[in-house]
Formats: sequence, C-alpha cells, structure tokens
Amino acid sequence: MAEIEIKELTKFYGTKKALNSISFEVGQGEIFGYLGPNGAGKTTTINCIMDFIKPTRGQVLINNLDANEQSTALKLLIGYVSSDVNLYEHWTGKDHLNLQESIRGKSRILTRLLKDFQFDPSITVRKLSTGNKQKLAVIMALMHEPQFLILDEPTRGLDPLLQNVFYSYLREFAAKNSTIFFSSHNLAEVENVCDRVAIIKEGKIEAVESISKMKDKRMYLVTISYDGEFPKSKLRELKAVITAEYDHKIKIKVPGDVNKLLDVLATVKLNDLHIEQASLEEIFLEYYK
Repeated sequence: MAEIEIKELTKFYGTKKALNSISFEVGQGEIFGYLGPNGAGKTTTINCIMDFIKPTRGQVLINNLDANEQSTALKLLIGYVSSDVNLYEHWTGKDHLNLQESIRGKSRILTRLLKDFQFDPSITVRKLSTGNKQKLAVIMALMHEPQFLILDEPTRGLDPLLQNVFYSYLREFAAKNSTIFFSSHNLAEVENVCDRVAIIKEGKIEAVESISKMKDKRMYLVTISYDGEFPKSKLRELKAVITAEYDHKIKIKVPGDVNKLLDVLATVKLNDLHIEQASLEEIFLEYYK
C-alpha cells in the first residue's frame, strides 16, 4: 500500500528545471532511501513534499491527502529533519521540546531519546555544537513517533555511534508501520538502513531499486603494486577496468563482489594494495550514463 505518492513532480526555478517529472511511491512501513549527489534535486523534492515550495507541475499525496492542499493536517502526522537545522538561538533544548509537546501532546519516549542521544536539554541553543543541534532536531522529529518521517541528510554532524542509535530508531518505527523517506548522498548509509532506494540525478529519477540490487552495482577502486607478472586476463573475467598502469603498478575499477578480485590477487606477489569503495558519483557515471 502506497503511503507517499510522487506523481510527475516538476519544479522550475526560472529557466532551470530542478525536478523533471519525477514519479515514485513509498509503501507503509518502508524505509525508502532517496539517493543522489549534492544538487541532484533531493532537497527540492522534500521541500515540495513538506509544502515549503509549490511544484510547477505534478502532485504529492501523503496518506491519500494532497500535500499542498492539506499541508496543515499532514504536518501533524510528520516528523521532519531539515538538511539545514534552524533553531531558536536563545531558547534551550527544553524550550523547543516543550513547544512540540504543546502542539502534539506529551511524548511517551522523550526521556529515552534524551538518554540514547546523550543530549542535555538545559543548554541554550547558541551554546550547542553543530552535532548537538542535530541531536535536538532528530529528537524533535522522533519524539511523537510520527506516522511519517521525512528526513533530509538527518545524520549530518552525528558521530558514528549516534548514527547507529538513529538507525535503530528508524527500524523500530518502520516495524510499527511508520513510513520513512530518507534523503542522503551517502551510499553506505542508505544501504545500511533502507529497504528500497530511488536514485536521482540532475532532477531525473534514474532508477528505483531494492537495496539488494543496489549492492550488485557496488564498485571498488583498487590500486595494486606488484612484482613479476600480473594476470590481466583474469581482470577481464571479473569485468574489471584498468584505469592506469605504470612500473608494476595498476589501478582498476572492480564492479560487484571484491572478494573475487582477492582470489586473483592471491596468485600475485604484492608490494602494496589499496581498496576503496567508489563514490556515488563514480557509480552513477558507470551505471547511469
């Protein structure tokens, strides 16, 4: 059952087309990743979903309600984290949380959230670090266990341990049928937590795929320094591409499972080996030209 429906959504800024007739659906209880490089149109999409801007054409339906025409009613169902956290600098964290509770009622999980995110609500916002401001924004989004979570780069500024705490809450909420829309440029993060993903590039949806299929499209950048001969014919069998070669040193792109390359390298006398996961942009160039 689709809980969020994006239908032919188009947005112009002057002559620039930020969104080009994009369409996809997000199901109930799904953690749906929205993946793309910076400037691809992710935040513009979210701003249309949240009715912060009006689309040029198209429609957003949430819970079968039009997101632009029934924005006020829908905001009571949504927990939202912006890519740029804006808080009242002279308020404490507690002031922000009290405001939320005055609108939506008392939170059942606030004490737990404060403990899990290691956040002191007594401090004035202007004295908080960037990471602590992000904690407050996340807590405010989660505290009423909303039916929908709309998240724009929500882990920015959180340390890795707290990112994992956040992911645990997302899984918990999804298990209770909350629908989660999670925008990120971080491929590893999306793979870790999401069920499906839409890939946006230059305002167009390039693919909507399950995470298992996305993992098949992973790519590694490998630099190898070696002595003796190198079995280049084996690289062709792996569909690996040589990008540079000089003085017993070779650089290659390897799609899919890097363990198959390691089996080949077991037959080579290595001096040095460096393996890194390709950036999202490099994966786009390879698979979504």
